[in-house]
Amino acid sequence: MDENADQQPPTEPSSPADASAATTIAPATVSSAYAAGQLARALRTSVSHPEPATRDRAVGRVQKWRAVLAGMADGSLTIGARTPVAGLPAWVTPEVVRGGFATGTPCAGGPLAPYEADAARRAGVPADRAALFAHALTQQGLEELWQLLDTGRYEVSLPEEAALLTVAWLVRADDFDTAAALVTELQPFADRLRFLPRPADGPAPDASAVHRCTVGQVSDVLRARGPKTAIEVQREALGVWRPFDDELLAYWLQHLEASAPARSAADRPAPQRVPGPGPAAALTGPGGGDARVRATALLQRYRALAATHTQCRKHRDQKSNTGIMLRALEETAAGRPLTPRLAGLLRHAVTSVVAKRGLPGSDRHSRLRAEQARQAALPAHHEIAAVVADRLATLDQRAGTPDVDGPLAPITRTEAGQTGLPAGTVVPPRLRQVVRTALSATPEELVARGLVPSAEVLAELVPQLVANATAQRYADPSLRTLTAATYRAFRNRRSLLLLNLAHQVRADELPWVRAVAGHGSDADTRARARAAAEAVLRRLGDLAVGAFPGTLLPNPLVREMSQLARQADLSAPFTEELAADIFMGTFSPKFLTAARIAADLLEDSLYTRYYGIDCAAVRNLAVVHAVDNLGRTRPARTAPAFDRLCGERAGTDTARSWSPAGNGTVIEQAQILTTHNLAVLVRHAGIAPEAGWEALAEKGFDAVCRLVARVHGHPRPLGTIKDAAYAWRQTLFFLSLCPPGRQATLVQQMAAQAAEQPWHTAARLAPAIAGLRLVAGGGTFDTDGTALNGLARRFQGWTTTGHWMRSATR
Repeated sequence: MDENADQQPPTEPSSPADASAATTIAPATVSSAYAAGQLARALRTSVSHPEPATRDRAVGRVQKWRAVLAGMADGSLTIGARTPVAGLPAWVTPEVVRGGFATGTPCAGGPLAPYEADAARRAGVPADRAALFAHALTQQGLEELWQLLDTGRYEVSLPEEAALLTVAWLVRADDFDTAAALVTELQPFADRLRFLPRPADGPAPDASAVHRCTVGQVSDVLRARGPKTAIEVQREALGVWRPFDDELLAYWLQHLEASAPARSAADRPAPQRVPGPGPAAALTGPGGGDARVRATALLQRYRALAATHTQCRKHRDQKSNTGIMLRALEETAAGRPLTPRLAGLLRHAVTSVVAKRGLPGSDRHSRLRAEQARQAALPAHHEIAAVVADRLATLDQRAGTPDVDGPLAPITRTEAGQTGLPAGTVVPPRLRQVVRTALSATPEELVARGLVPSAEVLAELVPQLVANATAQRYADPSLRTLTAATYRAFRNRRSLLLLNLAHQVRADELPWVRAVAGHGSDADTRARARAAAEAVLRRLGDLAVGAFPGTLLPNPLVREMSQLARQADLSAPFTEELAADIFMGTFSPKFLTAARIAADLLEDSLYTRYYGIDCAAVRNLAVVHAVDNLGRTRPARTAPAFDRLCGERAGTDTARSWSPAGNGTVIEQAQILTTHNLAVLVRHAGIAPEAGWEALAEKGFDAVCRLVARVHGHPRPLGTIKDAAYAWRQTLFFLSLCPPGRQATLVQQMAAQAAEQPWHTAARLAPAIAGLRLVAGGGTFDTDGTALNGLARRFQGWTTTGHWMRSATR
């Protein structure tokens, strides 16, 4: 799925005059094979998975994939289009399954939500959405919406739920024409879609802090934890069956010789004395009726335990030591003599158990059983999770919490009396990790505390900040709150699979967002909003690059940065990572603009020399493109010259041949030329990470070493090699921004660090390090990206042939 298709240009030229410059690409279509494969996979899971909850979820996926296939078959779904569902405009939030396939169901559709039914009951109208929509436009309905606007006591989980609140705001702002136009656009869907907001107990939480999960979400996770089957089996084995095994062993140590057929004196073990429940008894000696009585009582005890404790089944294995002793016990209780075979098995079982664990009552055996009893008595995690969830119940369930230490305190005496858990029980690390995801703090603090492990997780937090910055352009507080809520809900919208260079729906395409676009902002407010957006952009850029220097900026984060750049009126051409499997062979002009920014920043640097970039040629392409645009009625939406440059550098002609690997080589060249947003962040956002470029280069190379180490023994290493090449490229960018006098030192440090890696990692890094040292010393690569007879290589990730790093250790 290409989540970044919104940054790719449409195929058709914007005017006849542009036709000659537009790239002609045959419309692509989506096969139903992928959907059929996903349906088959879901069907298998729904009938074969051992966990009932997993089977239930798979049943839901089966229904959705069946809807996808049915829609594709009857033409009601057009997978790959911006409007995949017939009869629904692009702004309607579609239900989307894996791969970007729409199911045909709008997310805001379906049966009435409970709060909608309550609203209909209070208003005295029929319980349907059309009646609710009509009621909202009455004086009573508008007053109810105005109260929600003033108090902020509402939630917007889907963008559509902000629509009627926007109508109410427009009416109160005396913009009746815009309100009427918005109602007219919404009216055809009033009977199908949910346009009312959800009432809430309190206003939305402060957006200055962010959190990975709300308190309510964490509470749900904790309460959903049930007993772990494997843990409970082990607990039963240690707490029930091991003590019974000791009773069984003690019985046979006392009565074995009396019950088993006589053996020769040479085979008979020396008499032993073992502690029993009463006075020690001799191993040898007559069993008589007492042995039979004890066997019968012990057998009855076993049957009672087996009926009550059913999780552990090992004792039912007749070939196990316990099973053999039980079989012999049944024969003794029935008064039947043991067969020679069973007697031999019994002797072997008793001898094996004693050799393994020691005699019951011995120091060795006692230590083992004491440790097992301690483990069996440990509180179950799900019981502790329930206590922690009860503690969280007193907090705001819609927000995070600035204090996660309080809910994670040891079990108190009061809680111990209520739950039976031992007082002082410590919350285990796994539960602590879950609770800490609700910590509400600045992104910087979350990163510092290890709660944001990747740039992808950081991207999940960013919309909370961007929503607040976006809303600053409005002077009215209630409109700011509504705008922020709408933006947060819109960012939860799943991306569609888009073909033929279509683009994803943007927030400003929502009718209710367009309706208020020109409202409530004076010059001072707009200036403050621009400054706030620019500050947030710089802050996020510093954080993302500084915390994850070896990782590409993920596409969701790039989209948020693009939004902030637009809010700040910055001409910052942020570019996304494009999907190689549906790449259409062309780039939008912003890629060329970003490449020029990189060329201006990095001309004659280590980076441009290493990758063989002709900065003057890139600038000339950008100038020619800009001049061509002057004669157009509308700006060109493709950059054919940049397409050709990337294809030539990759050695791939995407117009003549198509393959994901070939597309990947072209896309990688675009990333090399643009630095994939790093140059744009430095030039336009003014980022200057606190650690400094030298430290980032060192951290970036650490990431390269970690990734290359994972290649060894990996059955499918190409993805890891590509990630390592991306980290390598970013390392070179940071290195190029260091003072020239430090670059040579850092290169030598990298070479020494590479040599200290495990042999397979050092061998794979050696050609890349040799190439870097060559370029740093003033040398160049040959046209094929190698030098020194292949000992030095330019490290790139994509290739249409076997990657040299896979065989570097041979």
